[in-house]
Amino acid sequence: MSDDGKEKNPPRRGIRRGIFIIPSAFTIGNILCGFYAVINSMKGYQLLDQPALAAHQFNNAASAIGYAVLLDSLDGRIARMTRTTSEFGVELDSIADVLSFGIAPAILAYSWGYGSTPGMERIAWGVSFFFLICGALRLARFNVMARAPRFAQSGKTPKLDKRYFVGLPIPAAAGMLAAVIHFTPKPLISYHGTDIEVYSYFLMLGMVTLAILMVSTFRYTSFKDVGLKRNKPFIILPLLSLMVAGILFYSHWVLLILAAVYCSHGPLLKAWGLINRFRRPMAKVDEAAHSQQ
Repeated sequence: MSDDGKEKNPPRRGIRRGIFIIPSAFTIGNILCGFYAVINSMKGYQLLDQPALAAHQFNNAASAIGYAVLLDSLDGRIARMTRTTSEFGVELDSIADVLSFGIAPAILAYSWGYGSTPGMERIAWGVSFFFLICGALRLARFNVMARAPRFAQSGKTPKLDKRYFVGLPIPAAAGMLAAVIHFTPKPLISYHGTDIEVYSYFLMLGMVTLAILMVSTFRYTSFKDVGLKRNKPFIILPLLSLMVAGILFYSHWVLLILAAVYCSHGPLLKAWGLINRFRRPMAKVDEAAHSQQ
């Protein structure tokens, strides 16, 4: 019996080790997409005098960031499903996010948009770096809150709630930029007869807004409680089917709308909460007035 036990244990250990590799493989794919986006952004910047070829490279870079968002959302879910979460995986995921959702979109925005506007090179460089550093700070704050919930409950940072993210997640910020460029991949400098500086200022304002949202305390839905086991599959499955079909046939519009809705719903939730807080005292005052009558 001891011999049989020795023969059965090694294969199980091997399978277990193989399962641990699966989430890291998705994270490595995330890094590959980020690196591919950087390379294509640089190629597009070199081809600005040929707008059609440059648009192809920029669209490839935006698509790579979109695939990185998908892989980033899968590696964490797979790790939790297979119970293979580890400190190594968390650190590798953070490094991947800095590349794919920090460096890659910062270079893509610079190459596709404001970096080629005459007289705006310095401020363009600063805006891209501001986006990158805010994304890195967002990741660092998330890691601290996830590992030390007591610190989050001490009043120095918002209370940790797995249903929500504190601040705009960096993949969503990068996905917003990728959706915009996927919608209109032609570089800004190729739009002759228009005021390129105005478009560049709008793009820089958008990048700064995304950066500020990342380090803000607005709550964003995490969708971690969404699943076929916890939710009604007859509602979730049709919605997922519609979303997948929309992305396949109308990716330019659907991805842009989804990204814009998610990025804006944090401030909207905050505004709705403030309105409700203001309405409650007013309702109490009305009730007191009616009781006195």
